[in-house]
Amino acid sequence: MISRRDFLQATVAASAIYGASGVGNWAKLAAQQALTQDQLLDFDTFGNITLIHICDIHGQMKPVYFREPEINLGVGAVNGMPPHVTGADFLKMFNLTPGTPEAYALSYTDFTALAKGYGRMGGLDRMATIIKSIRSARPDALLLDAGDTWHGSYTCLKTDAQDMVNVMNLMKPDAMTSHWEYTLGVDRVNEIVETLDFPFLGANVFDNEWDEPALEPYKFFERGGAKIAVIGQAFPYMPIANPGWMFPGLSFGVREERMREVVAEVRAAGADLVVLLSHNGFDVDRQLAAKVDGIDVILTGHTHDALPEPVLVNKTMLIASGSNGKFVSRVDLDVRDGMLMGFRHKLIPVFSDVIEGDKEVAAAIDAERAPYLNEMSEVIGHTDSLLYRRGNFNGTWDDLICNALIDEREADIALSPGFRWGPSLLPGDPITREDIYNATAMTYPNAYRSEMTGETIKTILEDVADNLFNPDPYYQQGGDMVRVGGMGYHIDVSKPQGERLTNMTVLKTGEAVDPAKTYVVAGWASVREGTEGPEIWDVVESYIKRKGTIQLDPNTSVKVSGA
Repeated sequence: MISRRDFLQATVAASAIYGASGVGNWAKLAAQQALTQDQLLDFDTFGNITLIHICDIHGQMKPVYFREPEINLGVGAVNGMPPHVTGADFLKMFNLTPGTPEAYALSYTDFTALAKGYGRMGGLDRMATIIKSIRSARPDALLLDAGDTWHGSYTCLKTDAQDMVNVMNLMKPDAMTSHWEYTLGVDRVNEIVETLDFPFLGANVFDNEWDEPALEPYKFFERGGAKIAVIGQAFPYMPIANPGWMFPGLSFGVREERMREVVAEVRAAGADLVVLLSHNGFDVDRQLAAKVDGIDVILTGHTHDALPEPVLVNKTMLIASGSNGKFVSRVDLDVRDGMLMGFRHKLIPVFSDVIEGDKEVAAAIDAERAPYLNEMSEVIGHTDSLLYRRGNFNGTWDDLICNALIDEREADIALSPGFRWGPSLLPGDPITREDIYNATAMTYPNAYRSEMTGETIKTILEDVADNLFNPDPYYQQGGDMVRVGGMGYHIDVSKPQGERLTNMTVLKTGEAVDPAKTYVVAGWASVREGTEGPEIWDVVESYIKRKGTIQLDPNTSVKVSGA
């Protein structure tokens, strides 16, 4: 008798061969060079349950350009495994043809040229069109939001996220979890949650004083004759990666044993299907799936990965749906007799020039933006370079911010956080105030200026590198590598903590960084309460105004080995 695991694996293989409703269908669309709304939304409705997954929108209500990473290193056992494959290797792995719409959506390769041809992606009104199309075929489909929704744009910052809350409510999510939401402050989060018509889930969020759950851990849904448990998992490392003083009294963590108990609890309560709505990040979820039995589907977020096919770990499917509104995932499931018997999956690319925006949501977006439109649309300068952020090391947006910190704050070295969010700009584009906020809009934006010894700088970089390149995913507790301006270094990602960085060099003098010498360092987004300094968007705006046009040379200051 065929096992459930064998059945699922056979389903993936057959779908890849025959192009059935999404798995493997990307390559088929690419070969046809077809871009129509009907084809993008086409799906052979399957089974009795449909899940719709969105994540990491980061406040982007309008279509954007967003370049996928050039460097996305996997360490240890996941080296060379999805999502740690980029560029031509990614296209080859998923049988995608260079130059196609799908290659543009999923890869950095030839990004500028393809972006000019295929246009922007995303937009909540286009996402609403996709969601309504899915619901027209499957009215009881579950829309599940994995978080990083109420953060990351000019209007989101100015309205304390009310703009995103209002527009997202029109799309009627069934549940969500969180990460950057808590940087609004716990009081604001609680205020918003009280107004929501859907649960704000977090099985791993605890009240420190009473050591008991602070959020609803899961929600049951009856769909297609089956009982579905959706468990929420908020970002586990909030007090490490973000300011703990903004959400005092709360603790997070992966809490593997807690997850095991919650899964057992929902199974005992009759769950036929267990879905984990997670903001752990892909590698953490991959490890959790290997260690905790009983989870059928993990809808993963945080690391912004977009994969055109599910990744199967034991009996658990991992679905990754990208960021900034570029994709919507649809997963149809056949659940019978308390078991998942088969599935169909499609990562739907949100090409904004192809998919017509939903009129109700488009009007709501325009209404939210109207009070701020004149100010945020002011042109501050222009760029002759492609501006992007995403990747393990410096992107050009990061180089621009570091240059601004060094010049405006009269520093030797600049440190900028390794954030993944922030849309891209093409060469020749104007840089508006909104564009600057899209790369900087957050609630702890002060640009500090301090003195640090070379030894302190190395310690900071080693600590951040371990958060990214520790071979145990549970210790990967941050974003990408801190971006550095004014200094170069070599990094061997295979080395243990404290031994990864060598050859630290001050770029303007060519001298080695002296552990005992003091340097003036400018940075921003410190997690320390009371950090003083101008807001980073003002620093960057002042710099761009002085320069007029931004032209960035290729950054060769970081040498990477060991991957």
